[in-house]
Parts: sequence; structure tokens; C-alpha cells
Amino acid sequence: MATNPPASNTSASASTVERSALTSTPVTTVRLPASRQATAVDRVHGFVAGIASGITKLAVGHPFDTIKVRLQTEGGFGRFRGPLHCLQATMRQEGFFALYKGATPPMVGWAIMDSVQLGTLSNLRLLLQRGDKSKKLSVGEHALAGIGAGLTVSLVATPVELLKIKLQVQYADGQTKRYNGPIDCARKIIRSHGLPGLWHGLQGTMVFRSFFWAMWGGYEFYSIQLRKLDWAPSTINFVAGGLAANTFWTLAFPSDVVKNRYMSQPDTSPLKYPNLRSVYRDIYRTEGLAGFFRGFLPAFIRSFPTNASAILVFETAMRLMRDH
Repeated sequence: MATNPPASNTSASASTVERSALTSTPVTTVRLPASRQATAVDRVHGFVAGIASGITKLAVGHPFDTIKVRLQTEGGFGRFRGPLHCLQATMRQEGFFALYKGATPPMVGWAIMDSVQLGTLSNLRLLLQRGDKSKKLSVGEHALAGIGAGLTVSLVATPVELLKIKLQVQYADGQTKRYNGPIDCARKIIRSHGLPGLWHGLQGTMVFRSFFWAMWGGYEFYSIQLRKLDWAPSTINFVAGGLAANTFWTLAFPSDVVKNRYMSQPDTSPLKYPNLRSVYRDIYRTEGLAGFFRGFLPAFIRSFPTNASAILVFETAMRLMRDH
């Protein structure tokens, strides 16, 4: 009488080997990772963690942003010779807190913006995973989710950035001061152009933020490479986030210059720049290709610590919520 051989107690990480009762042919049984279906709570985690990310981004990055915007909007023949001169002149003439001019809109707005962006990003990732959190996404799929998040958050980001930029380009000489604060700025824009006036520059914002494919695709790419070094998750989050931000800004910066030049122009009739194409033409004609990188250095320097810190806070918050 044939008897079944004893089952093997040796198991590989992904499979077990059994003997058939009728033959001696090994039969391999593959054990796939257990499916982990997303819950309704999982779908709000990104929105909550995004608020913490936005607050971090403001605290670390706004002074760099002020220098960047002032250089971008002054053009090649403006009042500043470079980022260091802009920093020195701003602090000497207006004091340290001038670096936080226009911070009130993003103080609220960036928390909302990052909540919308990262909440959308998380849900688009779940959509690409078909609700199964155990499914591993490719770098390209992360990049695709980044595009969707960037286009979505543009609807929230445009009014915030418009008010911020209008306030940032007011100088101590008094000649450029038109607004007493964000509320006054918003009120005057609405009075002149109606509520849609707050979305002046939406197209430019969408072009700029569509480059989030580089941010989130890059973040996944760098994370994969850094995991090979067996670093702690928080260290990987910080370094990969900073490197991804540097990649994003290098590629997206010309579109940011055009967007900010378009948004910051005086509200006169006719407008100096009636559309984005006119901004591209004017910068290229008057400043050449270098004009599209005005203010690049402070943006590049700012991008690493600002986004590295923000992504670290985001990922840490996500881990804490997943564990509870």
C-alpha cells in the first residue's frame, strides 16, 4: 500500500513544496501576500497628514520663497543683483520678518493645499492599486498619481499663490504698496474682477504643478535606491524627499517664473501680459534663456530642507495613523 510521504517542514519565503499522494512529482504552492483592502479611514489619512506637511513647509520654506519671488518678478534689470543681495537688502530695509511677507495666505492655504494634494495623491495611489494596499506601484504609476494631484490642487493653490505673490512684491519704498494685507488684497481683486479674479493665473499654476510627476515619481525612485543602503525609514523619507524636490524644481522652474511674472503684474488696463504666451515671449526677448531661471538658486536651496522636512512629517503621520 502506498503511503503519503511526510510533508516538508522546510519553507521558502514565497512557497512550500509538497509531495503528491499518487506521484513523486514536487508540487509548488505559491503563497501571495495577503490582500489588504483600503477602508474609508485609509482614504482620509492623506488629507490629515497633508495638513501637518503644509504647516512644516511654511515654517521652513517661506523666507526662501520670498527671495525667489522677488528675484523672479523683478526681471533681469531689477533692483537686486542676486539672491544674497536680495536677502541683505530685504533684511536691512524691512527687517527679518519681511521674509515672511505674504505668509498669512499660505499659513492657512498651504495646510489646505497639502491636505488636498497629498490626500488626492494617496487616493489616486489606492485607485491604481484597485483598493489593495499590498499591491506595489511602479515609479510610473507614482508619477501618474503625482500629475493628478498637481492638477487637482491647482484649484486651491491659485488664489493662495496669487495673494501671496501680490504681497511679496510690495517693497518698503511705498511705491509698490497697494494692499494692507491678504484680506484687503482679496477684496480689491474681487471688486475689480469678481470672484473669478482670484483664479487669475490658474492655467499657469496647472502647467507648473503638472510637474509633480517628477516629484512623486522621483520620490519613489530615490526611495527604492536608498532602501538598498538599509537606512531607517525616516532617513529615507527625508533624503528621498529632498532629492525629489530638487529634481522637480530643476525641471519645473521656468514654468514657475512665467506663472509668477503673470500673477504679479500690476492690475492695469491693458495688461502687460494678456496671457502666458506673452510672458514667455517677453522673457526670452529681453533676458534670453537665463531669464527663465531668475531666482533658481534660492528655490533650489530651499527645496531640499523644505520638502524633505514636509515629506518626513507626512510619512511619519501616515505611519502613526496606520499603526493606530
